Amino acid sequence: MGVEEQVLARLKERFPKLLLESASVRPGVGRIKIDRKDLVEICFYLKEELGYEHLSCISAVDWKDRYECVYHFTRYSDGSMFQVNAIIPHDDPHIESLCKFWRSATYPERESYDLMGIVFDHQPDLRRILLPPDYRFFPLRKDFPQEVDRQYISRRKLKTGGA
Repeated sequence: MGVEEQVLARLKERFPKLLLESASVRPGVGRIKIDRKDLVEICFYLKEELGYEHLSCISAVDWKDRYECVYHFTRYSDGSMFQVNAIIPHDDPHIESLCKFWRSATYPERESYDLMGIVFDHQPDLRRILLPPDYRFFPLRKDFPQEVDRQYISRRKLKTGGA
């Protein structure tokens, strides 16, 4: 049994009703899919009980019927990685911040907010990181209106005297 299968077995044992899907992605990498409400409990277990001390990446995906936040964790003792996909409904794009467990969550959460509009509750510095503060849209969403973006950028250049 590979390390990812051992981790999956421990998660299934500890959270038998919370895992919506689980899989071994490749040797040394496991993945689970969960509801957003279970994120903090499962991630705390990954860190404190299973030793996944490093949160290396957070990204957001816009599916047609939902959003997903994808978290990548690393355990240095054996080099294994683990992925958690948290499902977020389109009509309420909120999820709990992981900044209280991993300070490295600060900037990727801000980026996911900036580009996808995912609101990370209790994030200590949730503001735009790539786009101007007055920008009203989320350019990585599937419903992003391309023509509105060009109009906004043109007006912004006129206001600031840019070329």
